[in-house]
This record gives sequence, C-alpha cells and structure tokens, in this order.
Amino acid sequence: MIQSLKKSGRRKVTPQGITFLINSLLLGVGLAADAFSVSLADGLGEPEMKKAKFFGIPFTFALFQALMPLTGWFLVHTAVERFESFSKAVPWIAFVLLAFLGGKMIFEASKAPKDGEKEAVRLGIGALIMQGIATSIDALSVGFAISDYDAPHALICAAIIAAVTFILCVAGILIGRKAGTKLSGKAQILGGAILVAIGLEILLSGIL
Repeated sequence: MIQSLKKSGRRKVTPQGITFLINSLLLGVGLAADAFSVSLADGLGEPEMKKAKFFGIPFTFALFQALMPLTGWFLVHTAVERFESFSKAVPWIAFVLLAFLGGKMIFEASKAPKDGEKEAVRLGIGALIMQGIATSIDALSVGFAISDYDAPHALICAAIIAAVTFILCVAGILIGRKAGTKLSGKAQILGGAILVAIGLEILLSGIL
C-alpha cells in the first residue's frame, strides 16, 4: 500500500486507484469496530431515539474517525519533511502501533465475559463527544500508515474512513435495537485482525 518515502521535494505519493480504495475501506472497517460496538449499545439503550440523534451519533463518530488520521498524518508528515532519517522508521512505527492496537482489541474482546454487555445509556451531547473521542483516538496511529500520501489522497482516505464509519454505525444502532450488543465482541475481534493485517502489509511494503 505504502511505498518508501522518496527523498524529493514534497515526496508526493499517488497510490494506485484500486489498491488505495481497498486499503482505505479496510482501514475504515478496522477503525470503525469500536464505534460500531458502541453504536450497538446506544441503539439498545435508546431504541426510540429521535431521527436527529439517530443520525447524529454516526455523524459524530465519522467526524472523529476522519479528523484523527488527518491529525496524525499532519504531525508525521511535518516530522518527515524536516527529518529525512525519520522516513525509514515509518513502516516499523506503523506496524508496531497497528499491531499493538489490533492485538489489544482482540485480547480485550476475547477476555470479556460472554454474557457481558456494554452499559446502555441515554446520550447527551457531552457524552456523545466523549464517545467519539474514545472510539477514534486509536486512529491517530493511522497517520503513520498514510504519512507518505499527498494531501489530496490523505483527505480522500479520511473521507472514505468517515463514510464507512457512518454506515457501520447506522447499522450498529439498527442492530442494537433488535439484538442488543451480542455482536460487539466479534466486531472488535474482526477490527483488531484487520488492523494487524494492515500493519504487517505496511511493514512488508516498506522493507521490500
């Protein structure tokens, strides 16, 4: 997915269309796992929520999931621009972070009580924002994964991640209304596995 950063002026990278799209979609699915799980709980806790909240929850999660990777991209991109040697460490940093985060998600999901469910509560604006931050903070590490994209591709990738998150969260709320949070653990395991796989792919692409 990601080529080694080239020592040239602005180091713009133009990913191949289909590969870029697939990897962006996979990042979206992996990163949205936590938001999907929380959406299940939100749907269970307030099945009769108004339409504004029904769409407001996915929108909030999607917004944070887009902003976090862009923030990480900006910070890493700036660092790489100023420190040439840092570029060689990018694939390794991306792998370590994504593998750690993905492994942590899998571990926590596998250790959770089988009959345990996330606490369902009625959301206020403050609580919703806190959920948005909590479910997207891991996405900062994706800044390493997309650090050699040029600005347009970084924005497009973030938009795809946001779109995937929005769709999955809408589905999560709908499922939560009918089936509760029983699928949340499986969603976290799937998301963790995807993050680990992407981290490994980034590492192999960077060193080969």
